[in-house]
Amino acid sequence: MCTAATYKTRDFYFGRTLDYEFSYGDEVTITPRHYPFAFRHMGTLQSNYAMIGMAYIAQDYPLYYDAVNEKGLAIAGLNFVGNAHYGEIVPDRDNVAQFELIPWLLGQCASVQEARALLARINLVNTPFSRDLPVAQLHWIIADRGQAITVESVKEGLKVYDNPVGVLTNNPPFDQQMFQLNNYMHLSPKAPHNDFSSKLALHTYSRGMGALGLPGDLSSQSRFIRVAFTKMNSVSGDSEGQSVSQFFHILGAVDQQRGCCDVGDGQFEITLYTSCCNTDKGIYYYTTYDNHQITAVDMHKEKLDGTSLARYPLIQGEQIYVQNAPAK
Repeated sequence: MCTAATYKTRDFYFGRTLDYEFSYGDEVTITPRHYPFAFRHMGTLQSNYAMIGMAYIAQDYPLYYDAVNEKGLAIAGLNFVGNAHYGEIVPDRDNVAQFELIPWLLGQCASVQEARALLARINLVNTPFSRDLPVAQLHWIIADRGQAITVESVKEGLKVYDNPVGVLTNNPPFDQQMFQLNNYMHLSPKAPHNDFSSKLALHTYSRGMGALGLPGDLSSQSRFIRVAFTKMNSVSGDSEGQSVSQFFHILGAVDQQRGCCDVGDGQFEITLYTSCCNTDKGIYYYTTYDNHQITAVDMHKEKLDGTSLARYPLIQGEQIYVQNAPAK
């Protein structure tokens, strides 16, 4: 299960948690402008916008979980099990395999508006990457600094929703996730007033009581509500350090700890990594379950006019700074 969010101060930020019981060996991956994306049914894209994100590399192909291109357009794919549906090849449509959606859009689009235009012609097909990597059931959040949308390929067809909250989790479908926010309109970061009865002398006895009723469990619907509340009420400075720090705190509201989500066979779903990308500067920040130190990779420090992927394995293991270390 996963959670994605947007955040805007002076710059625009986009990121996600990836929650699962094991890692495929994820790497921060930069795809340069002339890396040839060979699509299964749409030929080869020889030139594209450069992009940076988290990917699993298979056969020198970046299978992106989330990525941002050099124009500031961002996409993340999140599990959508039981609802995602991909079709067969259809004539006169852009037949794009599910695993190709992120490079297909980020390689050619500079904005959500341009992505909408490509989505109007697309047919997401059920072609797997390989026998060992079957088709994943996903839906996507796509965002730039001006707007966000959610894309879901279901049995009824491809649905594109405006996403005014800039948050996405997993199930149920996005329109139902948004509808559930109506049940929490009473939540507030401010202290509550006694609306229960004027005949009772009720009073607050703790700070934070305006958020009583905010879901605290790990279900995707509850995580959607919790991050939406946290993000929409978030306050921070607009420097890079303040913005990045606050973004990690926003997604920290749904961090998953080992032992709390038992998936059987002695395995537990955990937050494998949390990412935050400054989409204006092309800097990808991340933490991992065992390393809370924020690590950064700057795409503009690479040769973006090249043809080969730049790959950075995740730094694992807690990086602890000993403040009173003895002098040498």
